[in-house]
Amino acid sequence: MSARAGAALLAVAAAVAAEVALAQGSGPVTIARLQYEGGGDWYANPSSLPNLLTEIETRTGIPTAEREVAIRPGDPALRDYPFLYMTGHGDVRFTPDERLALRRYLLEGGFLHADDNYGLDESFRQEIGRIFPDRELVALPPEHPIFRSPYEFPDGVPKIHEHDGAPPRAFGIFHQGRLVVVYTYETDLGDGWEDPDVHEDPPEVREDALRMGVNIFLYALMQGAS
Repeated sequence: MSARAGAALLAVAAAVAAEVALAQGSGPVTIARLQYEGGGDWYANPSSLPNLLTEIETRTGIPTAEREVAIRPGDPALRDYPFLYMTGHGDVRFTPDERLALRRYLLEGGFLHADDNYGLDESFRQEIGRIFPDRELVALPPEHPIFRSPYEFPDGVPKIHEHDGAPPRAFGIFHQGRLVVVYTYETDLGDGWEDPDVHEDPPEVREDALRMGVNIFLYALMQGAS
């Protein structure tokens, strides 16, 4: 990415971040972590989002909060957070009202990044299928813009943890041309965002994870500005 393109992207991201901070009431931008039922550990990787938020501020200049905000699908405040994140190792279950609330949130401008922390895949696919019975998760090709700026990932989403040893994949759901859900699978970006001593990932692996996280976050903000 050229210096001019990078400066333009960060300028737009900063402008959108100011709007997001205003919508949140006051203070810096943060990420909403989705709480869900079903037995899965929605709270997994406790140091991941604070570290990602710090890196977003360091690398882009966008003021960010020290921590994420935990939120349930039916909370009316959900609409104030344009970036929603979920992870876990186990089952995900939503009530019919929660599915409706999430669908409305996403169709009205929200964005969800679901990151499989190993064991989430089957139940997540079932639940997202109930939220969007009229749409499918589709593979995001390496040339998709989410892999292009501000950091380049020529092969698409990077591999962070082995899990089943399968290739890392990224899937998406689109609404009227807008990417509303990103699902990262067989990569576990959240583990790579954790404190270095948690998984003892090599520095280059953590860097890949953090860069991909910054890309996803900025992409979501950019969509909101378009």
